[in-house]
Formats: sequence, C-alpha cells, structure tokens
Amino acid sequence: MFKATNLYLENYDSKQKFVVNQGGTGSGKTFALLQLLFTYAVLEPNLVITVVGQDIPNLKKGAFRDAISIYSDSSELQKWTDRINQTDRIFTFKNGSLIEFASFQDEQDAKSGKRDYLFLNEADGIPYEIFWQLAIRTRKQIYIDYNPTARFWVHDKLIGKPETRLIISDHRHNMFLPKDMHRMIESIDDTELFKVYARGVTGKLEGVIFTNWQPVEASEMPATRCRWIGLDFGYSNDPTAIIDVRFHENELWLDEICYQRRMLNSDIISILSDAKYATVPIIADSAEPKSIEELRRAGLRIEPAQKGKDSVRTGIDILKRYRMNVTKQSHNLRKELLSYSWKKSKNGDYLNEPVDFLNHALDGIRYTALNKLGSNFRSGKKPIFRLGKLY
Repeated sequence: MFKATNLYLENYDSKQKFVVNQGGTGSGKTFALLQLLFTYAVLEPNLVITVVGQDIPNLKKGAFRDAISIYSDSSELQKWTDRINQTDRIFTFKNGSLIEFASFQDEQDAKSGKRDYLFLNEADGIPYEIFWQLAIRTRKQIYIDYNPTARFWVHDKLIGKPETRLIISDHRHNMFLPKDMHRMIESIDDTELFKVYARGVTGKLEGVIFTNWQPVEASEMPATRCRWIGLDFGYSNDPTAIIDVRFHENELWLDEICYQRRMLNSDIISILSDAKYATVPIIADSAEPKSIEELRRAGLRIEPAQKGKDSVRTGIDILKRYRMNVTKQSHNLRKELLSYSWKKSKNGDYLNEPVDFLNHALDGIRYTALNKLGSNFRSGKKPIFRLGKLY
C-alpha cells in the first residue's frame, strides 16, 4: 500500500498495550505510526482511531499534514477511503473505520468518546492527566512518540513496565531521509543535542539561552503599532521561518506564521501578501539580497537585517531583556527555545557562542531585535513614529 521503514514493522509487531517511540529528528517515527494506523483502518472494520496533539494548529502543521501526504501518495489507500473531512480532520473508510485528529483542553474534555487505537503525537507537550483519561477509554493499543529533550511522565509512568515496549530510533533508521539531512544531523557538535536529536537518547539540555518566555493563547496577541515580521530564508535542509513579532507594554509577543522546507520566494510572497501581513514591515536575513529584492518588487515592505560583528550575541542580549510571550500554536519556535543553548569548551565551560542548530525561527526574531529594538531601546527611547507608521 505504501513504502515503509523498519520502524513501521517494529511497531506492527509490538503486542504490548503501550508502544513508546522515542526518537531523534528525522527518524520517521510519526510517519511510520500514521502508516500503521492507516493499515489498521483498512484491515479492520468499524475502528475508531484517535490521533492526539497538544493543540489543533500543531496537528494541522504536523501529523495531519503527514497523513494527507501518505494518503495522496497511495492509490491503494485512496481506494479504501470514503472521504476526508478537512475541517474536522477525519478520514472515513469504506469499511466503517475512521481516523480522527483531535486535541483536548483538559482532563474533563478528554473524558468524551472511546476508541480502539490511540496515538499521542509529541506526547511531551500533553499533560499526563489528559493522557490517562484517553488511555482508560482506549480498547486496544496506545502509541506514543516524542523527541527526548528531557524526562517527563512517560519515563516515570510507562517505561520499564511489562505492558510497555520502548522503541528508540534515529535518523539512521530512515532510509527515505535525504543524504544531506543525514549529514546535517550527524554534524551536530554539541554533546547533549547530539544525544537527543542524532541518537534519540533522553537528554538533559543544559546552558539553555532563553528562559524568559511563557506560552500564551493566540487570542492574547495584542493589537499594536510596534509590529514586525522576522524572516529567515531556508530551502532543502533548513526551513523558511516567518514569525510575527509584536512589542507591547515592554514585552515581546511572538507567533509562528510559517516554518517549512522547500519554499520558493513565490510561496513566501503568497503568505505575506495576505491582508493580515501585507503592510507589516519585514526584517529578513541580509545574506539573501536577491530574495529580499524579489519580495520588495512584489510590493512587500522588507529590509535586510543589520548584521555585523557579534550580531548574533547582540541580538540574543536584546531578546533576553524582555519577557517573551509565545503562542501555543508556535510549535517549532517553542521547540527551538527549549533546545537553543550555549556551546561548551572541551573542558566543559560554556562559551559565549550558541550552538548553531534549531535556530531558524529564533534567527528571524533576532533580525527584528537588531533592527527595531537595538539602538532605540538600549537608550530607553521609544520607537520612532513618522506619519503614523513605525520605522
């Protein structure tokens, strides 16, 4: 029905009630588990399968998007599928089975409904109380996946128990991952980050740079004239990151607009030409002058970041001055904040330089800090307004 990795077979052969997939970046664990759930839905009639994420925006950008990709690439799967409800995120099959993609606000919310199979995607972002209410209403098996940045309830409540199987995977198990991605992951030079993202081993990330942030609801984003968009260009290996940056009452408010690989400038223009962003000033990576000019000719208000000597450290210093409110739907930005750390010397001392890994959204925010929060805010001055526009 589709091409699959050995990770798919490992999960298919697991008979335990709880099957925990702990893996590094690029291991293909989410993709393999979704393929497995599609297999169950086709082979067994009248199944209810629930895929749970920490919130709906993250599901749409992650697991549900992967599910659509799996479906689109398999003509056999399409023959078995009755319809897809994009709004409610439900696949319905001709044999009466369904796969639903959902998120639950709290323990009470999770008490509704029963199912045959449960998949907790990126479970480290889902509270134990919600998991437990879902688990006791699941008849057959429960699959769990996550990047092991730190211990959480899975390690304390499930791993090591006879009813749990732990499968550890990393990018080397994914034969479909491009070679340049394999090389990039293997080149991580920070020991703890390498353990987590290259080997799928539970880490204890130390020397994290930003601790001055908190998650907020997207509805809390303030309306303010102090608003910019940070843009970090990417393509095949690195994602293009687009972040809505707002300054209000001496705090930063951050919302992830886009975080995606293989984007052309035309794709970026399409997103930023939307009425929500079309008049918002954009600060972009100055290393891409051709792309900046192309976006400018498309009518966007864009300028290059004011890079220079020690600009990375300067941008970090500026951002550390303010509380950062990060929307819960900014999944990739939050992951970067949890992992972005200082380099260590051979003696174990922290250096005045960050590890150059998982920093694309943060780079976009840093560009904004350099251009719009640096010189004016250092002296305590307010932003400069002219003719009703922010400069």
